[in-house]
Amino acid sequence: MKVLYLTGYKAFEFGIFKNDHEAVKYIKKAIKQRLLPLVEDGLEWVIISGQLGTELWGAEVVFDLKEQYEQLKLGVLTPFLKQEESWNETNQEYYRSILARADFVESIFNKPYEGPQQLKTKNRYMVHKSDALLIIFEAEKDGSAKYPFYEALKKAEHQAYPIYQVNFDDLQMAAEEGSWSEE
Repeated sequence: MKVLYLTGYKAFEFGIFKNDHEAVKYIKKAIKQRLLPLVEDGLEWVIISGQLGTELWGAEVVFDLKEQYEQLKLGVLTPFLKQEESWNETNQEYYRSILARADFVESIFNKPYEGPQQLKTKNRYMVHKSDALLIIFEAEKDGSAKYPFYEALKKAEHQAYPIYQVNFDDLQMAAEEGSWSEE
């Protein structure tokens, strides 16, 4: 496996509105726990679409891992140009700081948002450009993460496409472990 698509719920779907929220460190810890064995096995690229929440927090995990694993790179494939345009200034600055550190940045559609078909195309594109999916997703919790998850299931029906799922029990375990000792 060379390319992993990392996605999951957006920040507001977790009920998180600031990146220094206590839960973010546990989400990042859970991502790192799933990502580390893949990186140790030779994973070269993590790709994201740049959504606030799981994807940008995951990008920070990739940056941390890059210090020890030089082969690891981050690609940001935004669905369309200026996706951050309607975000508040703090989120725009955070997003731009991630893009500035990424190894590759490109937009799938080289035009601004025109409609939901761009997001549908983005999910299909990201799944088909990757060898596996790492997703924070819980089937019982509705949210945007269901779209890439179901796209990945479709691909997995026809070829080997591992889906590494982090669910709320995994996040709870990361939080409980974190309350005993900080890494």
